[in-house]
Parts: sequence; C-alpha cells; structure tokens
Amino acid sequence: MPAIITNKFRIHNAEQFSESFSEAAPNVYYMGIGRPQAFGTLTRGDSRTTNEGTDASPLTPVDSIQDEFYYFDDLLAAKKINSSDVSYVIPRRNWTTGTVYDYYRHDYGNRITGTTTTQTADSGASTLWDSTFYVMNSNFDVYKCLDNNGGANSTVEPTTVLTPIQTTADGYKWKYMYSLTASEQSNFLSTDFMHVSTDSTVSSAAIDGAINIVKIKSVGTGGTSGTFTGIPIRGDGSSGAVSITVSGGNISGVTVTNAGSGYTFGYIRNADIVSAGATGLTGAELDCIIEPKGGHGFNSVKELGGYYVMINTNFEAGEDSNTGDFTTSNDFRRVCLLRDPQSGGSTASTNTLRGTKAILVTSPSGNFTIDEEINQTTTGAVGKVVEWDSSNNILYYIQTRFNDHGVDSNGNLTTFSGTNTITGQSSGVTATPSTSTTTVDSVSFSSGYASSEIDADTGDIIYIENRSPITRASDQTENVKLIIEF
Repeated sequence: MPAIITNKFRIHNAEQFSESFSEAAPNVYYMGIGRPQAFGTLTRGDSRTTNEGTDASPLTPVDSIQDEFYYFDDLLAAKKINSSDVSYVIPRRNWTTGTVYDYYRHDYGNRITGTTTTQTADSGASTLWDSTFYVMNSNFDVYKCLDNNGGANSTVEPTTVLTPIQTTADGYKWKYMYSLTASEQSNFLSTDFMHVSTDSTVSSAAIDGAINIVKIKSVGTGGTSGTFTGIPIRGDGSSGAVSITVSGGNISGVTVTNAGSGYTFGYIRNADIVSAGATGLTGAELDCIIEPKGGHGFNSVKELGGYYVMINTNFEAGEDSNTGDFTTSNDFRRVCLLRDPQSGGSTASTNTLRGTKAILVTSPSGNFTIDEEINQTTTGAVGKVVEWDSSNNILYYIQTRFNDHGVDSNGNLTTFSGTNTITGQSSGVTATPSTSTTTVDSVSFSSGYASSEIDADTGDIIYIENRSPITRASDQTENVKLIIEF
C-alpha cells in the first residue's frame, strides 16, 4: 500500500509544536546542559560496562527508557524556553552570483504527460522542497524564484522590496517574500538555517489562483510568424490571458498579459493560438505554473517548506552569579530538551533550574578538586565534584548509576546524609556537612543539604545531543540553536 506523509502534515506538526509554547495551557520546556564527566567506558553497578565513545568522538545517544533515567543523573542546569525563543526556519540559501537557481513549479515529482519521466528541477531535485527555488540576499531579504531564464546563471542580485514580481537584468523573475529583522538575524539565523515568516503586506497583495508564469514545453511547428494577443488561459479560473510570439514557425516567447484568478489548473489550447493568428501551428504545448493556495507570498511558512523549528537559547555567565544555577566552573558534553519537568513536586516555572545537588560544609581541610570522586565512608555515598565554592563552602556534585561516578563497591546508589565526613579522593580534602537550615548564595539548605531543583525522572526528555566538551567561563555566553525537523 504505497503512501506518503505529506509536507503539509510535517508543517502541521511543526505548527503544533511551536504553538505548544504559547497556547492557553502551554507545555513548559527547558533546555538543559549536563554531563561534566568525560565520555568513555563506564562500569555499571552490576559490573557490566557501557561504552559511550570518547570526548573527541562521543557515541550517538540511545533512545531507551533506561538511558532517559541516566540523563537526569548528570544534569547541571536547565533554562526555560519562552515562546519568543522559538521560530519556524528553513534551510539557508544565500544568493550567490553565477548560480543557476531552480524556479518554482507546482508539479516537481509528477510524471510528465505521456511519459514515465518525472518533472525535475534544473538542479535535479524531484521535489519542490529539495529544489533551490528561494534565496536570501545580502540585505537579509528573501525571494522566491519564479523563472530562471531557461536555466541561466543568476548574475543580478534581487534587492527591490516590492510586492509585484520583479524581472532582473539577467532574465530572472523574483517574488519578494519577507525580510529578516535585526532580532531575527541575531536569534534565528545560523550557518545552515534562517527564520521564515509571512509579510502581512505581501500576503494581503497575493491573489489566489493567479497564473503569472507560463513556460514553453513544446514550441510546435508551422505557425505563422508574429505576436498574437488575447489568448485565453483555460481551466477553472477566470480572466487569464497570454500573448505569444511565433518566429520561424515555432513559439519563441510567451507573456502573461492577465494573471487572472481562481485557477487550480490551467492550460492554453493550440487551437486558441491558431485562432489568434498563428495559423498552421501544430504540436505546441505550454505549461501554466499553478501558484500555491492564496497566491505567492500568502503564507511564506507553507510555501517555503517551514517544517523546521529553531529553539534559540543563551546560557549566560550572569545567570550563574545571579541565581547560582549555571556553573561556569565545569564543562558540559550534553544538551537536552525537557518537556514539563517538575521542581519541588510541581511543574517547573522559574527561568533557570539547578540540576546539581549541593552540600554546605564546615571547616574543610582544603579545596575540593573539580571532577574528583567524593566519598562518605559512614554511609557509603559516592559522588563527583562539579564545583567547589570555597567562598561559601558549598560543594556541588552529581551521583550517577555507575561505579566510576556514583555507586559504592556493592553497586548501591546511596545519598549523602548527616554530618558524616566527606573526603575528596584525589585532593585528600575532608569536610563535615553543616547542620544548619539556611540559604547561601541563592541555594536553600536543609540540615546542610540541598537537592536538585529538577525533580529526577519527571516530564520527558525529547531531545538529546552528545558533543565534545564545551568549556564555560565567567566572561562568555554559550548560544545553542536547536533545529528540529518534522
């Protein structure tokens, strides 16, 4: 049973996802960073090993129930995503001189009448969305190519921001679609993707069912030379008309004199051309290019294939000093997207969330070392240091389900508790957890302990990316642009 998922369904899914950020009862999304420890071969609590690749070449994350639990273990922090951080995007195509651009056709992939050959673009693309039928110029204006002058090189950059179709000196016809604002350039423009939206002026000027482009498929033979006008475009629309030039018995040119409206199919009969004066013409065939619903520019997202969504998130150094949630003392190797995580038993709502656990200690014998193992002999608890705040005597740490990072020699994951001494295995530093219940550096401690602000294993992790280490610093901002294709 041959079947396809249509591009309209893909765009529908992109719309539903994008709208879920701002609807009346929205989902809550957070972009998380994690994995301060190096990738490698890890030993699980049951002594089995797990190979995760290396820092230089981490393995692709596994989409399994087991691993989703693991991903919560080493989360460092998460930042809430607002609806203003989300945009529809399309593949970026910069206008470059000397390039042959595909032109818009409604029938790429269809079989050409009378043959088993499919209609393809000049680039060889067999679908509209794979063809290079739109560009962005150097001013960040986006245009749709309606005619490429018979597959010629584009040598004149389209720059005019007008609603009518523009013909440049190289014979290309361009339709202006929209422009990227400075904010859209900053937030939703990457090396490979660019923001897409509908310009209200362009949309309101669009004519549903107009036919602006007619291509010569077969020039015919035997026609009387001359230019003949008033030739109707037949079909289900109205008022469409063209003029045709015949030279040497063949059709050499066709010009749309009235684009008409209401066409979902159209054609020009050889008999009408003959009646207009090109007597003797036989075998001529013209292709009427049918525009998308609403006309060119009516809905840029649908017309240009906006089934991609970009989420733009900045992890700013200031967030660390303001809230204590985002450490700049350690690196991270994982980016994840969380949907509806909880904090303190309720759906999370604050701008940032700390993913690490923390212990307020007294009288440390020195400074703990980043990434070293810490132990609490009395309880058997094992952890990994994420950050040591020597000014406030706060030890931030994670506990995973691996012997290398969290479980004891018996394979048990035990929490740190009480005033039992904590020892750094590489530094040899010892410290005693505090007994106080207080707030220090925006972290609330109960009897010296603070749990993660992200309730483990709540909500859904719907995107995971493993990558080489990203080193953080107090004077830098990490920008993550996540592109999701539907």
